[in-house]
Amino acid sequence: MKRHRRWTVLTAIMLIISLFATACGSGNQAGSGSDDQVVIGFSMDTLEEERWQRDRDLFVKKAEELGAKVNVQAANSDDAVQLAQVENLITQGVDVLVVVPHNAEAAAAIVDKAHEADIPVISYDRLIRNAEVDLYVSFDNERVGEMQAESITQEVPKGKYALIEGADTDNNAHLFKKGQMNVLKPLVEKGDIEIVYDQWTRDWRPEVALRNMENALTANKNEIDAVLAANDGTAGGVIRALDAQGLAGKVPVSGQDAELAACQRVVEGTQTMTVYKPIHLLAEKVAEVAVDMGKGKEPKPDSKVNNGKIDVPSILLDPIAVTKDNMMDTIIKDDFHKMEDVYKNVPKDQRPKQG
Repeated sequence: MKRHRRWTVLTAIMLIISLFATACGSGNQAGSGSDDQVVIGFSMDTLEEERWQRDRDLFVKKAEELGAKVNVQAANSDDAVQLAQVENLITQGVDVLVVVPHNAEAAAAIVDKAHEADIPVISYDRLIRNAEVDLYVSFDNERVGEMQAESITQEVPKGKYALIEGADTDNNAHLFKKGQMNVLKPLVEKGDIEIVYDQWTRDWRPEVALRNMENALTANKNEIDAVLAANDGTAGGVIRALDAQGLAGKVPVSGQDAELAACQRVVEGTQTMTVYKPIHLLAEKVAEVAVDMGKGKEPKPDSKVNNGKIDVPSILLDPIAVTKDNMMDTIIKDDFHKMEDVYKNVPKDQRPKQG
C-alpha cells in the first residue's frame, strides 16, 4: 500500500511537470489546442421540419469554421427529454449553451441548470420566458405576423378570416399573433373583417392544422374568405383541408419559413405568401456570438425583449415577405432553394426567366 501511494504521488508530480512543460512550449497560441477549443451545446426542440435541419447544418458549419465543436441534441418536442439532454450536455462539459426551446416556459429550468454550472445561455429564434437568459437572437417575430396579415388583407380587405396559429407553448407563436392583430384589429373594429375561427396548433404539427381547418370549414359551412396560417407547416395542413373542399387556390393562405414545399405552393398559386427569414444569417450570427461567449467575450445586443422576468439582451434580424412576384429576387437569388426545385410543377414556358 505504501509503495502504491508513493508511486501515485510520483506519477502526479511527473504529470504536473509534463503539463507545465507543454504549457510553456505552447507559446501564445490560444485556442490552437483541444483544451482551448470552445464546445457549444446546441439543444433543439425538433429536427422533424426542414427548417430546423437547415438551422442545425448552417450553425454547425459556421461554428466549426470558427474552430468550435458543436454537440447537437434534438428533443422531439418533449420538454422532459430536452431538459435531460441539456443536463447531459452540461455533464459532458460545454462552454456555452444554445437552446431552441420546445416550451418557452418549461425551458426556464434549462437556463437555471446551465447557470448553476456557470454556462451562459443563448435563446435561439424562440425566446425562453421567465428566466435570466443571457442573449436572445432571432428575427423580429412581431413583424413576421404583421407581414402575414398585410399580405392577406391586401388580397381580402373584407371578409371572414380563420386564424390557424402556431404552438401555444412557443413564445414566437404569440408574437406572430400579436403582429397579425396589429393589422387585423382595426379592420375587425371597423367591421370589414370577422374572425370566425381562431385556434392554436399543438406542437406546430401540420396534421393538427389540417384538423383545425377542417373544423373551421365545417363550423362555417365553407364560408371562409382568408386564412392566416402561422408557418408553412400549418399552411400545408390548411391547404390540404381547402383542397378537399375544392377551395385550394381560391382562399388566400399565409405562411412562414420559406420551406421548399411552401415556395412551390406559392408559385403554383395555392399559398399566397411565406415569410423568408434568411436562416443562414441567423445561424451564422448565433454561431459567431456563441464562440465569442464561449471565450468569455461579451455579446453586443442591439435591443432588449422582455421575457416576463427580465429585459433580455437581444439581436433581432429583419424578415422578408415573399410572394410569387418576388420569389426570384429573394429565395432564388439567395440560393435558398434552386429555381428548378421551386418551379418544378410549373410548365417551363410559364416560369420566369433567370437573369
